[in-house]
Amino acid sequence: MSARPGLLLAASLAAAAPAATHDRDPLREFAGRVAGKPQSCLDSSRSGNLQALDERTLIYRESGRRIWRNDLPDACPGLSDDSILVIRLYGSGPCQGDLFHAVERGSGIPGPSCRLGSFVPYVKPKP
Repeated sequence: MSARPGLLLAASLAAAAPAATHDRDPLREFAGRVAGKPQSCLDSSRSGNLQALDERTLIYRESGRRIWRNDLPDACPGLSDDSILVIRLYGSGPCQGDLFHAVERGSGIPGPSCRLGSFVPYVKPKP
């Protein structure tokens, strides 16, 4: 862990997150995509729309072709697809091992602190 002071980032930036869809299959997001090399960090311009799929998986939709998946090292109790993610940044963007917590919309009460895993890009092959 870095000794530099951390910055907080509300990853979904409230209204910027897509509406919750509790009846979708989270793994469908990755169908037809090819996993790339895991990266330890995303730059801050890519971190604004991190969204939880379940208690162990976060996703960032970069474009129609590329999405990023973050499999947490441990389950994060209470994390849902309607959570606002607040990440403590120690560098230019979220990195593996950085702490975050979830806040349920409307309550303002933060959940437990959890750690990020590595970021894996999933890309649709060109036709």
